[in-house]
Amino acid sequence: MDRWIRRSLERAFWDRIAVGNATCPHAAAALIESIKPKTAIRLKRFGPRGDGGYLMPDDLEGITACISPGVSSECGFDEEIANLGIDVLMADASVAGPPKQHPRFHFFRKFVDIAATQNAMTMDDLAAKTPAGDLLLQMDIEGAEYRVLAGMSDDLLQRFRIMVIEFHELDQMFQRFAFDIMKPVFEKLTRHHHVVHVHPNNCAAPVNRSSLSVPPVMEFTFYRKDRVQGPLEASLSFPHALDACCAEDRPPVALPACWR
Repeated sequence: MDRWIRRSLERAFWDRIAVGNATCPHAAAALIESIKPKTAIRLKRFGPRGDGGYLMPDDLEGITACISPGVSSECGFDEEIANLGIDVLMADASVAGPPKQHPRFHFFRKFVDIAATQNAMTMDDLAAKTPAGDLLLQMDIEGAEYRVLAGMSDDLLQRFRIMVIEFHELDQMFQRFAFDIMKPVFEKLTRHHHVVHVHPNNCAAPVNRSSLSVPPVMEFTFYRKDRVQGPLEASLSFPHALDACCAEDRPPVALPACWR
């Protein structure tokens, strides 16, 4: 079944049976307010024009390694980072390796998860294989990001100068169970980092509740606070000039007004 149609049917089903478990609208609005993108720095696109490309601050000098859990059929971002002389540590048990080879690619055939098992390693395990210094994180692990980030140590979190993370099932914040998982994860991430960019993935249409609108999948860019010089100001225009649709066969999805 088409992914767009399937997600719409699933949301309609759960909305009918979970009305009593809905998140307080004020709580959902406060969470969105806390992770609105702000920027006082220039962003540059790394990776391809479509899916797999991300906007980040152009501040990679001195970064010792990139941690990149989740390997897909496209690795343009990883290749561009590797071409800058930065080692890229990839981890994914679902594939035999990255689609391309590069001398600076280091692949581990394990999932990244909240606990180490025969088929999984933690973020701290993976980071232990890097030299000391600042790190870059690029993560797209199809919904496992919440538990992985929740289990990551604060010491490791502070090593990440920049993090680009694709968050999935964001529309589930309207349900209390999911909201109570998401909220502490975002609070943890924004303790040491600013959100400097947000881009909706147009693989699914936004879900609306009263005055709130949440795209189910969005790419977030976090920038460590000690790297920001001067006050932050709200971004003035969306989409960013360097943004591009992730799914070519779907209509574009604009960042809803409540996120601006």
